[in-house]
Amino acid sequence: MSDATDAAAAEPEAVTSYSVAEDGVALIRLERPRARNAIDTQMLSELLEHLAVARGDDAVRVLVFSSSDHMGFSAGADVREVLDHDGHVRRMEMFSDLYDTIVAFPKPTVAACHGDVVGGGAEISIACDLRVGGSNLRMRFPGAALGMPVGPARLVTLCGLAAAKYLLLTSRTVGPDEALRLGLVNRVAPAAATEESALALAASVAAHPPESVARLKRMLHEWDDIEGRSAAEGVGQVEHVRGLGFSYTKPAE
Repeated sequence: MSDATDAAAAEPEAVTSYSVAEDGVALIRLERPRARNAIDTQMLSELLEHLAVARGDDAVRVLVFSSSDHMGFSAGADVREVLDHDGHVRRMEMFSDLYDTIVAFPKPTVAACHGDVVGGGAEISIACDLRVGGSNLRMRFPGAALGMPVGPARLVTLCGLAAAKYLLLTSRTVGPDEALRLGLVNRVAPAAATEESALALAASVAAHPPESVARLKRMLHEWDDIEGRSAAEGVGQVEHVRGLGFSYTKPAE
């Protein structure tokens, strides 16, 4: 076997994909359907890499997050990933970096929220500027149930203090109608057409002058300070995990 073949065999199979359409809409897809698109260290690394590429590409006007399975965007952090304590802390740092990078992304972002949108998946979606909910949406922020202080910075900006308390303190699952009423999504589409609807929404934004759109987003963020609050929350999450002194292990079959 050649060195090139050995290297290809050692290379892990990608769990995300990235593409850019002619209209300037870039699409990042989560592609771990057998694991319900659970987010592991590899996926976090790939997502951060895609974001860096999209940020530096002048052809990209809007960025869309979706998944290859319309039955679920993401079930959240991969609790089956075997990590020691340092690895667990490092993964939390990557989650924090991911949320902050999406929030601070200079171009508009859209999330296709179909099926299960839970935990880390829900955090990715609310870090985006716009969201399309699928008719099969099941969105949940389980931080209170899991003992993890995550969500307030972005949820308060998105849907207000009262709704953020309701969602975070109860850890309840909300469907598409309630998500629309609370302001968690901007519109609802048929489950199988969620990504298509998100891409159409992104295209409508991409049709505007990119400098004007970027300026408006920057003004909104400066006045709201969402980026500062998101960063502060991330520091707290990492320190919380650092002080727990335990690691995730794969549950017994």
